[in-house]
Amino acid sequence: MSDFVPGIELSRAFYTEVVAPSVRGLAHSAALVGPGSEVLAFDTARSADHDWGPRVLVFVPAGMVSEVEAKVAAALPQRFRGYPTVFGYHGEVRPGVVVSELGAWLREQLGFDPRSGVSLLDWLSAPWQRLAEVTSGEVFHDGLAEGGLEAVRAALRWYPQDVWRYVLACQWRRIAQEEAFPGRCGEVGDELGSAVVGMRLAREVMRLALLLRRRYPPYAKWLGSALARMPGSTELGECLGTAVAARSWREREQGLSGAYTRLAALQNRMALAERLDEDVRGYFDRPFQVIGGDRFVRALMASVADPAVRALPMAGCADQLSDSADLLSAPGRARALTAAALGLTA
Repeated sequence: MSDFVPGIELSRAFYTEVVAPSVRGLAHSAALVGPGSEVLAFDTARSADHDWGPRVLVFVPAGMVSEVEAKVAAALPQRFRGYPTVFGYHGEVRPGVVVSELGAWLREQLGFDPRSGVSLLDWLSAPWQRLAEVTSGEVFHDGLAEGGLEAVRAALRWYPQDVWRYVLACQWRRIAQEEAFPGRCGEVGDELGSAVVGMRLAREVMRLALLLRRRYPPYAKWLGSALARMPGSTELGECLGTAVAARSWREREQGLSGAYTRLAALQNRMALAERLDEDVRGYFDRPFQVIGGDRFVRALMASVADPAVRALPMAGCADQLSDSADLLSAPGRARALTAAALGLTA
């Protein structure tokens, strides 16, 4: 396991030494993007036990897919750096080189082609994981004549300012809706219920912290790893660790309160809205400490200039509307749900 080579390094070498010579003189872009822990640089030696090998996506102009597939297939060695070049990937045995027309691949991954512009529905229906997969990884070559891969990645790097404020506001709303419940459950002796809600809130805090730092939160397996890589996250992580390991609701509340105040301070530093008091406070006249998440919702939405964004219900983007992996991994379903929930048509 000490000989493990990160997937991005393996694929870069694979493109340079094998794939690039086979498509020399042909307009194309090549990258390692899309699904795979190696795209987000979360891969380890454990990752190589399935769906693993030298991979490259090659994007070509419309009508050239079959021709380029044949050229690449003819040039593939049986193995590269000790790995087979034809291997099982998501239940299908095929070469590690995938050739596609860029627009078709983008529509499959996101539900739309950003080269035609990115609408409000496009932004809000694209799952965070898919946005991360398209904008992470590495482009090895970008030689398409118009609308290349780097331009697409730049367009999707982060939300427009008002869409960002809206998504943040909806994330604060998720915290506001449950922030008093760990204490209320604990007060009636339901420590299990308190722990469950506390862990739900910890997840929402983690996602909000990443969103504030302009990072698309990855799916559950990599959420903690992504937070740990975020600059200045050590104390926030310690607070959340206290909250999820707590054996009493008061200790849980203390950990969450520390996390909330750090989020509030981070939002104030980002200057996205009116500066607000960063301290926790009592929940009406009940003995529970909360941050008052709806304060941040109101402040963020007051800073939104786009009337179309201001008119949206406080339900949020696809990841805030649903936790279903089967929905979030199917862009068409995510798009249909988001359009119906938000009343958007394009």
